[in-house]
Amino acid sequence: MGLIQSVIEKSGIPTVSASVCKELTAKVRPPRALFVDRPFGYPLGAPDDAGLQRQIIRAALALLGRPVDAPLLIDF
Repeated sequence: MGLIQSVIEKSGIPTVSASVCKELTAKVRPPRALFVDRPFGYPLGAPDDAGLQRQIIRAALALLGRPVDAPLLIDF
């Protein structure tokens, strides 16, 4: 996903992703990523946990307003 994000960003569209594998995300270096310490397959948390899902989505969307001079990887 990070490679696609870089191409989209170059066209002027800001992107952000949620990652559950910090080491891999750091190597791929997407423009903006939110590291979420959750199990694989559940980057937004457990099913039916709407409160946590909203928190994660809001945190990810908040990154869209940040300029990117270098890849940004923020912990949730």
